[in-house]
Formats: sequence, structure tokens, C-alpha cells
Amino acid sequence: MTIMTLPTTVETDETTTSSAQDTTAENQITLSYEQVENLGRDLDALRARVVGDLGQSDRDYIYKIIKAQRTLEVAGRGMFFFGWFPPAWIAGVAALSVSKILDNMEIGHNVMHGQYDWMREPSLNSREFEWDTVCPSDQWRHSHNYMHHTFTNIVGEDRDIGYGILRMDRDQQWNPYYLGNLVYASALMVLFEWGVMLHDLEVENIVAGKRKWYDVKGLVKGMWRKAGKQVLKDYVVFPALTGPLFPLTLAGNVSANLVRNLWTFSIIFCGHFPSGVQTFTPEECQNETKGQWYLRQMLGSANIEGSPLFHIMSGNLSHQIEHHLFPDIPANRYPEIAPEVRAICEKYGLPYNTGGFTHQIASTWKKIAKLSLPNSWTSDDDEFSVKVERQKDAAKAS
Repeated sequence: MTIMTLPTTVETDETTTSSAQDTTAENQITLSYEQVENLGRDLDALRARVVGDLGQSDRDYIYKIIKAQRTLEVAGRGMFFFGWFPPAWIAGVAALSVSKILDNMEIGHNVMHGQYDWMREPSLNSREFEWDTVCPSDQWRHSHNYMHHTFTNIVGEDRDIGYGILRMDRDQQWNPYYLGNLVYASALMVLFEWGVMLHDLEVENIVAGKRKWYDVKGLVKGMWRKAGKQVLKDYVVFPALTGPLFPLTLAGNVSANLVRNLWTFSIIFCGHFPSGVQTFTPEECQNETKGQWYLRQMLGSANIEGSPLFHIMSGNLSHQIEHHLFPDIPANRYPEIAPEVRAICEKYGLPYNTGGFTHQIASTWKKIAKLSLPNSWTSDDDEFSVKVERQKDAAKAS
């Protein structure tokens, strides 16, 4: 495992430039307090330029995606009326699967991050948008927008590290339960929308007695209401509309939801857990400056290389580094700014974790398997680490 250490030692009196770093070991560098603050200023400037450039092209892009998503949904559901003809059924599953992926990733996820609030369009308001999945949008905004993006990769605070089910870091204490890591991950992948729905419930804390059932009554009501609507829509109403083809349409809707679950799980896990992604302790992240927060986002994320269509189908979460840096910038801008973010990483000698889908997903599943075992049974990964001086020299500050 690679950890960014954030010691409480202060800078020396020597002045360093924003592009220099002290390489103390082959796979470790040390950044001064001022270097990290300069990195933050570089990223602030990049963000300001992109935000200042938002306009008609971004508006046209999201409406084009929405139109494609709705067209695919109508086409997919329409083809189930001919589900007795196998090619029509397969085409219906394919169209509905892509529709659900676009709705969840390139539309829902990004809209609820506030990426299009600047348009002042009620249908794209982050606080009002509801998506085609069982998780209520308000609960997702808390568990994801707030908890995950605030405490990204902080062990014990970011519940996305393992989703309360998996062991995804060597600093998570091992117990025999984790021998089933691969089984739990496979189940989560198949039922991913349900795992996301239960995420804010913190079931593991309820089981451990840290949270009482009466504390989550409101959450359960919201889940029941939203999940009930989804189940009724996909597994009762639309199959019933096809009359005697009910079983085939039901199977088609189940298949489309399964495809969406497998895909979203894979993209999200590739962006958070392949080799080289770093984790942090709460102590390391106390009283972070903006530059230190940016650095944590960069080191705690990974990208996936692919075609423009691949990026759209991933909701541009294939640019997870850029998303963690700028979660409220329209995701269609991430491919445009990725080379600049990479150049900033190179400027400060920082890693830019990226790779093809096959490489990243294989690395992720290898980690899931490895962390099912006690640390003493496996070797720690020899990876890049970054040491940061957290405090400004007292004499200079005065």
C-alpha cells in the first residue's frame, strides 16, 4: 500500500521553487508546504478558466446526451413488444442497458454534482433531479457528494473504501470475515444499485451497535418509497404492458439493470482501487489547506484510458482524477483538461495514475483478492509515496 505521509515538521529556511522537489528515495519525494500551495494555485487557476468558459457548447452537450438516453429507452422498451423474436429482445436489452448507463453516469451522477446548476434549468437542478435507480437522490448526495468527496480515501471516514462490506486497504484490520472478499465484491457488483441504496444506512454500524434502527427510520422510508417505484416500473408495469410477453419483458428489464450494475461497479472501482491509489489517515488530513486537499484527491484517484465513446459511457468517470479535483465542473470538460492536470503532476514530480480498462480492472480485482488475506501473508506493494510538510515555518508566518 502507498501512503502519503503528512508530518507536522515545518519547512526549513531554504526557499524552494514551485517545480522543484527533494527526491529522498527512488519511489518517494518530499514536497514543501509552499510547493503544495503553489500546486493548489495552479489548479485553482485551471478551474477558474474552465468555469469562465462554460456556455452554449456545454448546454448543447448535456441536452444531446439526454435526447440520446430517452431515445434509447423508448427504443429498448418498444422492442420488447417484439420480444418473441430473439434479435429484437437482444436489441431491446442492449438499448435499455445503454439508456440506464447514460441516465446513471453521464446524466444523473453529473447533474446531482451540480455540474449544470449554472444553467438555471429546473430539470437539471442538482437538488431536484431524480435518477433511474433504487437509491433516493437526496441520500446519494449525502453519502457521495458530501461524505466521499469531502473525506476521499481517508480510512475510517470515507465509507466508499469497501462500502462497509469489503476490505480495500491494508490499514483496515483483518478478520476471518474478509476471506470472502471476492464473493462479497462479486455480489456487490451484481446488485450494485442496491448496495448504493443501502450505503447511507451504514448497516455495518447498525450491526455493531454504533447506530440504532430508530436513527435511520427516515432513510428507510425514503428507500422503500424510491425502490418501490423502481420495482413497480421495471418489474410490473412495463412487463404488463407487453401482455403475454410479460416473462420476456421482465427478463429483459432484469438483464438491463444487471448490465448497468456490472458496468458502473467496474468503472467506479477502477477509478478508486487499482494499484497506486493512495489512502490516508484522519491525522494526516487534519486542518488541510486547499492545496493539500487537491493533492489528496490527485493521489487517491485513478484514470482509465479509452475512446471518446468509452468516456461518455463511463460518465467521464474514466477521468476520476479530474472529477475528484473538480466535481462540479461539467464532466465533458475532463478530457479537455486532463493533459493540463497531468502536466501539473509532472511539474511537481507527482504520479498520474492511468491505464487501460483491462489493466485497471485486473489490478483492482487482484487487490480485492490480496486484501482478503492477513497482511502477514502478503507483501506490501512497493509503490510511489509522497511526503508533505504540513505547516508553514513559524518565523516566516509571523
